Amino acid sequence: MLPDGRTATVHVEGNRIEEIGRKREADVVIDGRGKALIPGLVNAHTHAAMSLLRGFADDMPLQEWLSTRIWPAERRLTAEAIYWGTKLACLEMVKSGTTCFNDMYFHMDRAAKAVEESGIRGVLSEGFIDLFDPARAEAQFRQARDVVRAIEGMRCDRVVPALGPHAVYTVSADSLREMRRWSDESGYLVHIHVAETKEEVDGSRRDHGKTPVELLDALGVLGPRVVIAHAVWLEEGEVRMLASRGASVAHCPVSNMKLAVGRAMPLAAMRAAGVTVSLGTDGPASNNSLDMFQTMKTTALLHKFAANDARSAAAGDVFAMATAGGARAMHLDAGAIAVGKLADLVLLDLHRPEMTPVHDLVSNVVYAATSDCVDTVVCDGRVVMEGRRVPAEDEILEKAAAFAAKLAED
Repeated sequence: MLPDGRTATVHVEGNRIEEIGRKREADVVIDGRGKALIPGLVNAHTHAAMSLLRGFADDMPLQEWLSTRIWPAERRLTAEAIYWGTKLACLEMVKSGTTCFNDMYFHMDRAAKAVEESGIRGVLSEGFIDLFDPARAEAQFRQARDVVRAIEGMRCDRVVPALGPHAVYTVSADSLREMRRWSDESGYLVHIHVAETKEEVDGSRRDHGKTPVELLDALGVLGPRVVIAHAVWLEEGEVRMLASRGASVAHCPVSNMKLAVGRAMPLAAMRAAGVTVSLGTDGPASNNSLDMFQTMKTTALLHKFAANDARSAAAGDVFAMATAGGARAMHLDAGAIAVGKLADLVLLDLHRPEMTPVHDLVSNVVYAATSDCVDTVVCDGRVVMEGRRVPAEDEILEKAAAFAAKLAED
């Protein structure tokens, strides 16, 4: 069954959907009876290797959480820990139907190796924080360029580099302008946290006389290759600004609610203005999950509650954010089951109580499905998981748990 309710055979040639409809001979045949086929989910904002910090520090205010627990722990993370943390995150994402994710963290050359081995897609940016220090900025750019070269040298179409200035309160104006110039020359996406908290917005107004969105626009940074994460504290004029510049937004409702950063983002206004809105989990330390099914349901419920309107954030709209919206934000030719699209596909098991009955498949996916419903995952035309079995799963769990335990001991 397809999202529109049709029953059909989908034929993949290479890494793209070639035909939908009639049965054909094929080298590999996957029996889809009793299953629903949906586009692979896109996690538009996360910090994958923070899987090692899942449950490490919960139920704390954001700045206290960062300064007293997370940042000190991150200083102890090694490149090998990042590799196994990313392997664990990729395993979780595969088993919950995510075929592409947008990541910002450290040692991303090692993370890239983990993504390549997982079989899914990763848009990977080395986190850039210069703290307004020119010498630090120079060192950060050297590191970022080394990582970009390493990822490009892998020659894997599923793993692509991006640029990751952390936020306007940790990155200087000169570095932000240089990031935009680099993006213009290379075509890389720019991935940045924006307007996550009221304190961030107030601080930007105090220091620059502008909100974070206004500052990025004044610096010439905003554009169609920019993905801004969170965007909780925006005004109407900023929404129009994002729309006019073509910037995308990665909405992370679970993390935002858990860290109590403020009111719901202006989702209805963004969609009305034509802003591309995608969904993200944020990192496993603040969510604490990478499950996009949880994120879809939370998105729908949060915005219905905030608007006091059951028609807000309808299932079809939320499903589109997690699939086509994420693909557009990543500049990826996927997110739909259509001829010519990349074959990033997920089969859901309909023989489960939470998926029965199927009056409306998309409503079931958004409001009822769990990651346990994911049976088979195909990315770039290759089977990554079938029958919920992932190669080397036990080794990944064992190695990641060992690195997490060592991190907690230090």
